Amino acid sequence: MAVVEALFSGDDIDLTAIIDRLKTVRDDHMLGPSTASIIDAAERRGISWARLNENSSYIQLGQGHRQQRIQATVTGRTDLISHSIAADKDWTKQVLGDAGVPVPHGFVCSSIEEALESAESIGYPLAVKPLEGNHGRGVSTDIQNDSELREAFAIASRRNPEVIVEQFIKGEDHRLLVIDGKLVAAARRRPAHVVGDGSATLQALVERENQDPRRGVGHENLLTQIEVDEQSLRLLGQQNLTLESVIPKDEIVFLKPTANLSTGGTATDVTDDVHPEVRYVAERISRLVGLDIIGIDLLAESLARPLEDQSAAVVEVNAGPGFRMHLSPTHGKERDVGQPVIDMLFPVSDDTGRIPIVAVTGTNGKTTTVRLLSHLLRQAGRNVGMACTGTIEIDNHVVLRGDYSGPQAATIVLREPTVEYAVLEVARGGIMRRGLGFDECDVGVLLNIASDHLGEHDIHTLDELARCKRVVIDAVRPGGTAVLNADDPRVFDSQAWARGDVVFFTLDPESPPVRQHVEGHGVAFTVHNDRIVLRQGQVEAEVISVVDVPITFEGLARFNVANALAASAAAYALGLSIGDIQMGLRTFHPTPGQNPGRTNLIEVGGMKVLIDYGHNVPALEALGELVGGIPAHRRIGVASAPGNRRDEDLFDLGAHLARMHDVVFICETDPRGRTIGEAAGLMRDGAESVSGACRAEIVMQEEQAVIRALDEADEGDLLVLLIDGVDDAIERLKGRRFAASTSEAG
Repeated sequence: MAVVEALFSGDDIDLTAIIDRLKTVRDDHMLGPSTASIIDAAERRGISWARLNENSSYIQLGQGHRQQRIQATVTGRTDLISHSIAADKDWTKQVLGDAGVPVPHGFVCSSIEEALESAESIGYPLAVKPLEGNHGRGVSTDIQNDSELREAFAIASRRNPEVIVEQFIKGEDHRLLVIDGKLVAAARRRPAHVVGDGSATLQALVERENQDPRRGVGHENLLTQIEVDEQSLRLLGQQNLTLESVIPKDEIVFLKPTANLSTGGTATDVTDDVHPEVRYVAERISRLVGLDIIGIDLLAESLARPLEDQSAAVVEVNAGPGFRMHLSPTHGKERDVGQPVIDMLFPVSDDTGRIPIVAVTGTNGKTTTVRLLSHLLRQAGRNVGMACTGTIEIDNHVVLRGDYSGPQAATIVLREPTVEYAVLEVARGGIMRRGLGFDECDVGVLLNIASDHLGEHDIHTLDELARCKRVVIDAVRPGGTAVLNADDPRVFDSQAWARGDVVFFTLDPESPPVRQHVEGHGVAFTVHNDRIVLRQGQVEAEVISVVDVPITFEGLARFNVANALAASAAAYALGLSIGDIQMGLRTFHPTPGQNPGRTNLIEVGGMKVLIDYGHNVPALEALGELVGGIPAHRRIGVASAPGNRRDEDLFDLGAHLARMHDVVFICETDPRGRTIGEAAGLMRDGAESVSGACRAEIVMQEEQAVIRALDEADEGDLLVLLIDGVDDAIERLKGRRFAASTSEAG
């Protein structure tokens, strides 16, 4: 925006500063090349991935119980003891040396005196390195005398108080990469260096080399910029050079003691030149140390000859080795070393690491459908991760309470290592703010499109709301299933966005479009002769009688009949049998334990209490059939609505409450941008616009409104609580029940 505004205004702008800032943003968020290569291989296999913390390479591959995790090139299978061996260079030498692998002779020293004694025993030249470290930090090589040893020891001891002093092995620096016991790449590395031209100073040659576009800061490019540090100056001193020295034409000057790419080194791929005996040694080392991914640093004259025929030794091994030198060598063939990691973690070629995901959306009925479907799956022996308005449940245990109908909840469920099936409620708000939280699902359920939250997020009409909700159907993977309500025209039309199969559900067994779908061997769930049935082609399979499904209240709660049809259709799409579906429907009850806050009918002191969450007119219209079908002297309601509804929606809600009840107490739980009392006032105005005997009263606090309703109610009345604080209300009802039973006993 700054660039565009400057161009428009004719102002000067510092593009370099902007680009540098953007590079910083990129570097703070980008994956390193090693991690990125594994992610690229995962994506080619269709394996999902997610970062497990911000700006890091801690990655989850796959979902639920099929997931694997990596931290750069360390995997969840990397052995801790083996990792410790690799981190301790002396331990590494002991493990390999005992097995006959050539390693340099040396000692671990804690003081310069011990180092000098070791030098006398081993003899010069020497190599000096910290006992623990990586990226060549603190390493000095080709130490020729006591003075150089003192300097090298000081450098190494700043990295670790214990320092290895060992025989210096002459030869080229090689890195061999072994993954899952197989050598997959080999590179010859050269320390950071410059080549003289006969006229430029060493400082100018370094600056010229750093202008190579392949060089960048850290791991941003194929090569890393060369930094002249104290080790560089020591090496130059050994060669009687300074930064002002003019280097003769074609003469190579090395600036680092080690060939790490992170310090400016270069790499040449030599994978195709590795001798079979050298390959065997590398793969044997991986078994001896026990690492699933291991980088072996080998000094040797050539990898094309057996090690025993030349000066050669393994100087260290690396857990979590960098892949950059193999992915993008300075010279030679690029090697896709991320693919073997994925093949190791997901050995079956068509294994995507995904678990079945069901996403349920719509205006009303989402939470009940999610809970019911989760129950069907659990009854069939599946471990389920469920997220809905109210809780996140893992293996039937509540792990979080709150409104979890958005992408954050999906992330939490899919991270859980025991989850076999994910059942997720998907609300409009989450879609509009942050998306879904998953890239695709196996089953998408669209229940209905009705007036609610219109006016928010630029959604003003039902068609626009349908467009938002259809995101769930568009996310169904090819080969998956869209479960659609054929009784809702906008939902029915959403079949055009389905990339897989379509299963309809309908309360109308004679629905012409559903009949046509069934005749074409499509699947539909409907109600016929008061029984839930599955239809396909000429087949009609009975699932269960409606009266045997507790949440339907013997068919009075038609909205829950529809929810049962939707859950049955989704379960069928997931492969559950008719018997599994029947058992689950029969054992799911409208109780606070199984479906809290959704059509919970409780008897207290001779009156009945119905607890539900209806907060919009379509929900009240559906609930009205049930409320009217429950015998009662009077019907007393408690209700509220969030302030972010339109004025006309709040007014209509109040009017509908008045048509359903004899007395209604209106409270206000969340003004959401309105002045306090404004939303409740609009609802009361709507209630008072209805002619009849309904009395409407505002009691601002929900808890106090429930108390007023309980005080108002008498034996034989029906109390309808459309509230948020379900747990508090249930505890209060338990107290009333106890008080009533105590009074009767007295």
